[in-house]
Amino acid sequence: MNNTRLKKGFTLVEIMIVVVIIALLATLAIPALSKARTKAQGSAANSNLQQLGNAAQQYFNENPGVTQAAYTDLVGSGTDKQIHSITTQAGEDYTSVVIANTQTQISVTSATLGTITYNM
Repeated sequence: MNNTRLKKGFTLVEIMIVVVIIALLATLAIPALSKARTKAQGSAANSNLQQLGNAAQQYFNENPGVTQAAYTDLVGSGTDKQIHSITTQAGEDYTSVVIANTQTQISVTSATLGTITYNM
């Protein structure tokens, strides 16, 4: 009789090597994904500020002589509001937004996001 057995499956060493490789790949991928997520949230916040800037431009056109608009002037459920609501992406706060109008620029300033200026 032949006492040789057929080997089927993986050895413990092979499984450990695969686990180590997966751990290394995850270690490399997680910071990259985190950076991409942060960048996407920043882009979404910038997009929201652009929407506020566009709404403010419309508000200034409808209200001649007005040089500043607050968040509450632009966003809400009333028929006189330009934007119904703004969805936050990274916990940013738009309620402190003030938009200043000059003849050539609109500056959107938020306490949490800084200032973005749009040329008209």
